[in-house]
Amino acid sequence: QVQLVESGGGLVQAGGSLRLSCAASGRTFSRSAMGWFRQAPGKEREFVAAINWTGGSARYADSVEGRFTVSKDNALNTVYLQMNSLKPEDTAVYYCAASSGVFIFTRSRDYTYWGQGTQVTVSS
Repeated sequence: QVQLVESGGGLVQAGGSLRLSCAASGRTFSRSAMGWFRQAPGKEREFVAAINWTGGSARYADSVEGRFTVSKDNALNTVYLQMNSLKPEDTAVYYCAASSGVFIFTRSRDYTYWGQGTQVTVSS
């Protein structure tokens, strides 16, 4: 069993920054690929970013490429999502997810464990 707890969400003005954190426990975090997804009201959950088990490789959705950065600290069992140049369309509940595999996955069905989500609201 894996427990994931996100933090760092909040209200920010357009152009601002936030850093989300996801603390993991209960499994060998260092051997897990991690992902971030988001879900806006009335929309399906969508892929945002993912990182492989070592933290050495990452992939991003086109909508956040160049603005968001995902990183992984295996010593602290934590994955981060640094979000810069935020836009109102980034408003959503952001979810952290852990895979049972080591490589990067962009589909939500490839992730086994999910956090409870943290709200990010970007005002215009």
